[in-house]
Amino acid sequence: MKGYIHQLESFGCADGPGSRFIVFTSGCRLRCKYCHNPDTWDMGRGRQMETDEILKEAVACRSYWGKKGGITVSGGEPLLQIDFLVELFEKAKAQGINTCIDTAGEPFTREGEWFEKFRRLMDVTDILLVDIKHIDEDEHVKLTGRTGKNIVEMFRYLDEIKKPIWIRHVLVPGITDNDAFLEKTRDFIRTLSNVQRVEILPYHGLAATKYKELGIDYVLKDTESPTEERVENARRILECEKYDGWKK
Repeated sequence: MKGYIHQLESFGCADGPGSRFIVFTSGCRLRCKYCHNPDTWDMGRGRQMETDEILKEAVACRSYWGKKGGITVSGGEPLLQIDFLVELFEKAKAQGINTCIDTAGEPFTREGEWFEKFRRLMDVTDILLVDIKHIDEDEHVKLTGRTGKNIVEMFRYLDEIKKPIWIRHVLVPGITDNDAFLEKTRDFIRTLSNVQRVEILPYHGLAATKYKELGIDYVLKDTESPTEERVENARRILECEKYDGWKK
């Protein structure tokens, strides 16, 4: 099985528990205004790699992982290549490797063959890093170009099966940095029993150069990063310190 791969990173410390080997897949249908990897949107821009080829490179780094580390597949959106992901993780688990998916959840559905594949994938996935792009549906569509209703359904399903998740929320002035939306996001998180960590990611405009090189208009080019005070305010509202199960 081959997947479309944007790049591989041999050592990452912010993409799941411990030190990780990161597989960045190509292809994403969301068009988040703050996306810092627009070069991953087109699946065809990636190079094709076999699962065994990737595992060989990953295992070569295994001595650096420690007890908690392993493989994280990020993107792009890895769930767009679910067959590839299932094969990769089944082979990884056969070797006792910890597995993590960094996903926005956009392809999720509880229907048909795709959902059966997702259930199979969850059997060999240890943890997921998941985004709450925007808690308000209308604002979610404005921010990403697509609905967030099915993404909420993914959160519900992961809670049902008690699959551990880390939640990430990008704080963007004028978009997500809004106390009412943050409080609504907190209330949603409180309904979930499988959350191990909640993290605020302050918006930055460092990807502007990529957009220029790709000939894509960067609509947030005049947006400043949130102040430290607003970041701390968001952390307080979302009760980030409450979720410390990831430290255990």
